[in-house]
Amino acid sequence: MAEKHIFLWHNYLAPKYWPSWLGLAGMRILVILPYRLQRLIGFSMGQLFYLLGNYRREVVKTNIALCFPELSVQEQQQLVKKHFHAIGMGLVEIAMNWWSPADRLRKLVNIKNYHYVEEALSQGKGVIILGAHYTTVEISARFITLDNKFAASYQTMRNPLFDHYTMQARYRNFDQVFARDEIRQTFRYIKQNNVVWIAADQDTGAENSEFVPFFGQLAATQTVPSRMAKITKAAIIPYISRRLKGNEGYIMEFFPPLDNFPSGSIKDDISRTNKILEELIKQAPEQYLWTHRRFKTRPEGMPKLYRKKPRRAKKQKKIES
Repeated sequence: MAEKHIFLWHNYLAPKYWPSWLGLAGMRILVILPYRLQRLIGFSMGQLFYLLGNYRREVVKTNIALCFPELSVQEQQQLVKKHFHAIGMGLVEIAMNWWSPADRLRKLVNIKNYHYVEEALSQGKGVIILGAHYTTVEISARFITLDNKFAASYQTMRNPLFDHYTMQARYRNFDQVFARDEIRQTFRYIKQNNVVWIAADQDTGAENSEFVPFFGQLAATQTVPSRMAKITKAAIIPYISRRLKGNEGYIMEFFPPLDNFPSGSIKDDISRTNKILEELIKQAPEQYLWTHRRFKTRPEGMPKLYRKKPRRAKKQKKIES
């Protein structure tokens, strides 16, 4: 299990950290605002990201065109804009996850069919919640922890201030916190009849992946769900989290455990989970994380779909004469 680290705030008073402190202060203010105003701010932030994020906007356009070829160019463009609005609200929800009181959050969410998780736990073999990288992922995790316990994983962030506050929230809200490479500890936790959440829907390269269809495109897909289920014997339970229209809040819905999973064929298993995720994503396609280069790794001989990410120009060092 990941160990808590001591945070020495006075080490982060240099000017380079001032924008981060300002951002954190803004997030604290966001939390006390009415949800209606939080939505408006999230929408506005997303619109700003749409206008300024040239490279990520290009990635989203490519993904939407690949995955929704049945849409007209105008419909695809509308979906791209809606996605950036969803990203903006997702950032607001990070602040809600970190600091909003439990009573306020309970009023915003309707959790459906969590009994599938409870029934699976009664079998004594643990549960793996199969999710995806929805833009609601941060707030969804907090919703589950309001009345239930489960473990979270983490990956160290580049920004040390945001990394600290992210970790602090995880330790406060989750039963256990594991680094992503703490595989044995995670398996042990599941086998003790506990719940973990996984999302194996991102392109992490060809290693430990198989090329299977995702929205009709061959995608390098992690084999984690199949391998975890085989080792732990845990039930695999899909779920979706959606942000509702207007100020209605959120809905989280859980589905029956997958039968005959794992099947004995890893490729068949992950093809199946990809298809399940496709159907769930279609319920609110703008709320899936399309800024990720999902088809970055290509089968041999197939052309690249994205241009290289621009690198930040390095400051030239002054040469003293």
